[in-house]
Parts: sequence; C-alpha cells; structure tokens
Amino acid sequence: MDFQPTRDQRDLRAGVRDLLAGRYGREALRAALDGGAGVDRTLWRELGEAGFFALRLPEADGGVGLGLPEAALVFEEAGRALLPGPLVATHLAAGVVPGAAEGTAVVTAFDLGGPLVAYLAEADAVLGLPAGAAPPEGTPVRPVDPLTPLHRVAAGPAGEAAAGLEAYRAEGALLTAALQVGSALRTVELAVEYAGRREQFGQPIGAFQAVKHLCAGMLVRAEVARTAVYAAAVTGGAGETAAAKLLADEAAVRGARDCLQVYGGMGFTWEADVHLHLKRAWARAEQWRTAAQAEELLAEELLAAEPADGAAS
Repeated sequence: MDFQPTRDQRDLRAGVRDLLAGRYGREALRAALDGGAGVDRTLWRELGEAGFFALRLPEADGGVGLGLPEAALVFEEAGRALLPGPLVATHLAAGVVPGAAEGTAVVTAFDLGGPLVAYLAEADAVLGLPAGAAPPEGTPVRPVDPLTPLHRVAAGPAGEAAAGLEAYRAEGALLTAALQVGSALRTVELAVEYAGRREQFGQPIGAFQAVKHLCAGMLVRAEVARTAVYAAAVTGGAGETAAAKLLADEAAVRGARDCLQVYGGMGFTWEADVHLHLKRAWARAEQWRTAAQAEELLAEELLAAEPADGAAS
C-alpha cells in the first residue's frame, strides 16, 4: 500500500497553503487576537466557496468528491496556519446541516465529552442534535486558547443525540489529529528559524548541541505523527485512528513546549506565536478523542487480537 501523496494531493495541499497564507496570514491571526475570539463569517464563507467543508461530499451533491486522505492534507494546512473555528464539526456536518457545506452556517459539536462546547455563541447548529434544533444556552468559560471560546451548558448530549455524535467521533478524531500535525510541523519551522538567527556567544544558538537535539526530537515526533495520520486516513481503522490521535497530540504539545524552550523567554511573550500553538494543542488534545479514550480503544483492539488460550501463536 502506497502512503505517499499523489501529484493531485500535493497540488491540493499547496493550493490550500497559498489560500490560507493570503487570507489568514500572521497579520490576520494577530488581528483576530486583538479583535476577540469568534468566527469570521466572511472567511468562513470563503472557505466554503473553496470547497473546504464540502471536500468529501459527492460531486452530485455539490461537493468536491474527494476522500479522507485529501481531507487530512487540507486540515494539516489549517493546523499549520492556526486557523480558528469549529472546522471539524462544520466539515462533518456538510450535507447534513443546511449551509454547512457552503460555509454559510457555523456548526459546532459536543466534542469535548462533557458540558463544554466550543464556539457555541457563534454556532447556527450543533452536530448530533435533532435537525432544526436550536443550539442550547451556555455560560461563557475562560478558555486556555484565546481563539477558542468555550461555553458551559447544563448537560452534554444524551440518547439519540449522543449516539448521533458517536457516529462522527472517529473521523472527528482523525481530522483533529491532522490539525495537530500541521501545528507540530509549524513549530519545528519556527524553532529552526529562530535558532538560525538568534545568537549567543558569537554564534547562532542552532549550533549548540542541546538546541539541535530539541529540534531533531520535534521533527521526529511530527513526522511519525504525520505518517500515522496519513495511514489512518487511508485504512480507516479504529485502532489506527486512535494511535494517530495519540501521536499527533503528543507531537503538537511537546513540539510547542520544545519550541518555547528554543525561544527562551521570548517565546512566552504575547508577540510570539509559539504560545498560541501550545494553547491550541492543549485544547485539541481534549477534542473528539482524549488520550485516555484512545488508549482504551487501542487496549480493546489489542486484547481482541490476542490468540485464545492454547491457540498457536
């Protein structure tokens, strides 16, 4: 099985990177921070027009007609750019919630496994709730990521709503893992760039072995996670998806922490973008499938695969 991206897939990734660089570059990111958390409806519609949310809808239904591997590539680029908003939920809602595919509707989900819901105030619908149901009322909660507003609701989804959301959990976890991979790869770039221009004792800090080891470790974790995400996107296996989420969460969180270490005190300032990657990685690690949930799923699969007592190994 060939896990290398095809020419069309590489062109798709390059096109999305160019789109986001032009529409949501660093200046737009900093402007969003200054303007407060929320969803930029104009940007959301532009993403819809570009096929971001309808990527996997059949062409007969107005979609692009691509698959989960292509979606993983697209979401990787979104993670690299720190693109905010309930991207995963709206993508999963395409073809289910009116306006989601076109980007005219913002859709969130009870993806945190509890009473906290991201972007609830901006949402037109909540994935998993009955069609036409209005989003529940919530109380604002101070978020760890300044661009991921949270609300606490009275209770999480139950009954049919919980079952409906569960049908999306594996794909939601994989796409969130792709976002984490994009962030992890970006922090590698930031660390290497800073290590090449920051000087101490008359030479770039990248010449010091300790900094080299930090950057090398970041790259290894990010590439291993990317490989796991690509493989899970192709195979669609539950175990592969759980493993990909585990590896991607670790790569994003540890990568951002190591990048902060390379930056030193500068990395903790509001002007640097490194802390934003760390805060977003923390938030995503609790979305769709947590580490504990992924570990339980993997354990179940491993136990189920063990040969019965007395069977030949």
